[in-house]
This record gives sequence, structure tokens and C-alpha cells, in this order.
Amino acid sequence: MSIIAGQGDAARSLALLWGEAEAGSGRAAPGPKPALSVAAVVAAGIEVADEGGVTALSMRAVADRLGRSSMALYTYVPGKAELVDLMYDRAHAELPGAYPLDEGWRAAATAWAADLRALYLRHPWLLQVSYARPVLGPCEQRVMEALAGVLFATGLPASTLRAAAASLFDLVRGGARTRAEARLAAAATGVADTEWWAERAARLGEVAPDFAERFPLSVRLSAEDAETGGAPASWEERMDATHAAGLALLLDGVEAAAEGRPGGVSPR
Repeated sequence: MSIIAGQGDAARSLALLWGEAEAGSGRAAPGPKPALSVAAVVAAGIEVADEGGVTALSMRAVADRLGRSSMALYTYVPGKAELVDLMYDRAHAELPGAYPLDEGWRAAATAWAADLRALYLRHPWLLQVSYARPVLGPCEQRVMEALAGVLFATGLPASTLRAAAASLFDLVRGGARTRAEARLAAAATGVADTEWWAERAARLGEVAPDFAERFPLSVRLSAEDAETGGAPASWEERMDATHAAGLALLLDGVEAAAEGRPGGVSPR
């Protein structure tokens, strides 16, 4: 189940996200410098989520990770809702803020997609945070700014590029989710994907011997293409190949739109 971002106090969340981390922290009085910080709390939250997903995330779990009481954390972060926003944004700081266009916008877009997908697979809990309502933090925005810098190099208008950007996010996020869930399924059940599919395929052949006749186009769609040299060695590699092919098709569309418009730019 997805967690909806942006459920915390808007003023506190945005102040924390945009660097006013110490505002209203109750540390106006003189005294020793605290050992904790907003950054430390967020980093610990990311560690907890990396290990157990957002379902394992709680202020107590983060406090235990830091060797503190839950109450000590509230000095820095108002609650779990704000913490999720901060964690989501901070994780995106791992991505570049811009991509070189030396090899053209298409190569840059491909690199952007690869980096974002890798981020999701390093931190699969990010996929549990719905982006229907963005966090509106600086790191998340840098990711969009980097993509915009690539797409505007095509010469296409913003109205067209908005659709391209949304489609790229959906493609990368959806493919990463499937890959992450495949890993989770194997770990949770103890049954590898290849083993699961082999058993189900055999059983399906027994209970539906006329499957190919009833669903010929589905069978044709899933058939291995001899020109590719057969299927990849593993299920994860198959998903990687599917992602790469889908990305190429999407970028083909952007390229065709750019080349068909006056002022459009070639991908190289």
C-alpha cells in the first residue's frame, strides 16, 4: 500500500525540506550543542526503511537506531509524516543535478532514466511513497530540473515535454516497482522466479491444454524473438531488457516529434 506524501504540517515540512531545519526547534536558550540533528534523524530513517520498508518505519524504530528515546526525535522532526517527506527528498540527493548533452539529448535522457531506476532499486521503499502529491523538496525538484534540461534540448514546446516527462517518470517507476516486487517475492516465499514460472506453466498446461488456441495473440506476444538470440538468462535480466525496450520506444516518439517540428533537434 502506498503512503501519501505531504500529510504533515505544511509550514514545518517545507521549512525542514528547504534548509530551515533548526527553525522552531526549541534550542534558542544557550547550552551544549546537541548530538543529534535533522540530518542524522533522516539518515537513520532511511536505514530503517532500506531494511524493512516504510511499514517498518516509526519514530521509535528510528530512535532505537540512534540509541535515543522517541521523544528526543521530536525536537528535530515533528512526526512520522514529516520524516517520510524528508527521507524521500534526501534520497533523491543521490542523483545528479544535470546531465551533459555532449552525446545528444537522447543519451542524456537514457542516463537520467538509468540513474533514477537504480535509485529506486537501492531504496525500494521510495516506490511505496505515492508521488500523486509531490514532496516539493529541493532534491526531488533537482531530479525534475535535470530531466527538463535534457528534454528542452529537443526544441519541443513545454506542452509536449510535460507529457514526455510524466511518461518517463511513469515508465521508470513502474518498471522499477515490478523489479523490486520480484525480488521481494523471491525473498518472502523462498521460491525463485524461474522455479515459480516453471511450475505454474506446467500446471497451466494440464488444466488448460487449449490455452494457445484460446489466446493465440497473448502467446504470440510472449514468444521469444529468434532475432534477439533467445530470452535473457534470468527473470531480472528479462525485466531489464523489457525496460530498455520500452524506454527506447518512448524516446523514439520524442525523437519523431522533435524531428517533425521546425526547430526540433536531432538526438545527436
